[in-house]
Amino acid sequence: MTIRVLLGFDFGMKRIGVAVGQTVTQSARPLETLQANQGVPQWEKLDKLMKTWQPDALVVGIPLNMDGTEQPLTLDAQHFLNVLKERYQLPVYGIDERLSTKDARERLFQQGGYKALQNGQVDSVAAQLILQNWLSSHIENKK
Repeated sequence: MTIRVLLGFDFGMKRIGVAVGQTVTQSARPLETLQANQGVPQWEKLDKLMKTWQPDALVVGIPLNMDGTEQPLTLDAQHFLNVLKERYQLPVYGIDERLSTKDARERLFQQGGYKALQNGQVDSVAAQLILQNWLSSHIENKK
């Protein structure tokens, strides 16, 4: 199966950022932020995104401590990855997401100051960065 379209996720217990990307241009863009309850997303909204974009694979950011060790959220993100794999029957890849939220905040702040940080874009931009990192490392590994 050739992977062309991917959805990327920045997992959180209250919010899950979603981005879409593709391998042809090796680019990703933020889509939206889904509300979550204890890490469980609004499945009907996620089902709709899956139907709209029909991805070939999914990428989930796995949070780790700066020294590479697991943190409490690591297991929750891995559980989310496994549920996605089972629910949608697609390949699901995990990728180290250290600093993605920090980088997303910095990008948004540079673009629009504090106001840009308050309109709920941080999580979807973090998902974009996670997916962009996966695309970059995946494409480079194929060369």
